[in-house]
Formats: sequence, structure tokens, C-alpha cells
Amino acid sequence: MKCGRCSKPAVLHITELRQGEVQAIHLCEGCAKDYLSHSQASKGDGNPLLENETEEASLEELDQKTCPNCGIAFKEFRSQGRLGCPHDYVVFEEEILPLLENIHGDTTHLGKVPVRSPQASQLQFQLIKLRNELRLCIEEERYEDAARVRDSIREMEEMEHQTAPPTQADDTP
Repeated sequence: MKCGRCSKPAVLHITELRQGEVQAIHLCEGCAKDYLSHSQASKGDGNPLLENETEEASLEELDQKTCPNCGIAFKEFRSQGRLGCPHDYVVFEEEILPLLENIHGDTTHLGKVPVRSPQASQLQFQLIKLRNELRLCIEEERYEDAARVRDSIREMEEMEHQTAPPTQADDTP
């Protein structure tokens, strides 16, 4: 897990109950010393991770964000730790990606793949990943990178069409 303030590995994990809500704080050694010195000086009057009121206001605004598909609010996700539908990954993408990176160290699956997993599904996963990368390149106006990604997509689509089993017409009367 990574530190909540910087990107160093977290060595101190604190769970606090503030105003009826559970807050998990993950800190590296340096940030932990700073946090503990602030908390002892203020005697628990405020959370040093939320240093000003604008951050608290933005957190409250974020908690009100809801999925148009299933209606779950981000606050519900934070309290339950569960999403309501697959569309939530898109709606809360900006908020979920840093959480996944903190917890798992990355945002992509790098582990084992089932042996029975068909090659086509792996190819589909890679195509989806490349299309997302293409979208980002275009948004960031990196057109040379976008052209390379587009070419990769075309190659993979051609491979997919070549490896797809031919469809057979039904010969029964």
C-alpha cells in the first residue's frame, strides 16, 4: 500500500472514527511522524490529511456523486466498500483508480489467467485496453502516439478476424 500523502510505501495504517465515519489513513515513515506530531499538538481536533475547508467541501460534493444506472452514491461506496453495478467503474473512475493503485500497486491485472480462457477473450481485453489508450492519446492531443495505437488496434482486429472460426450455414431442410 502507498502513503496517502506521497507515493512511498505505507508503514503506518490508522483507522479513525470521526463524526461517525470510519477513516483509514495509510502513511509512510516520514508522513507518519509529521501526522503524529500534528495530532498530538492539536489533540485530535482535526484530521491533518484534510488541511483546509475546501478539501472537505470537495469531499462532501464527491460523496453526493451518484451512478445514473444503479443510483449508488460515492459515499455509500466509501462506507460499504462495494459498488452497485459495473457502470460505477466508469462513473467513479477518477476516484477508484487511485484507490486501486494504493491497494494493489497497479490498476491492471498482472496475475495468472485461467488456462481455459479462450484466446479470443484475451484478445478482446487487449483491444479494449488499446481503445482506452487511443481515447486518452486523442484527449491529450498526442496524435503520433494515437496513430501508433490505432495501427496496433487494426493489426489486432485483423488477427481476431483470421483466428475466428468460420460460421457454417445450417444445411438441414
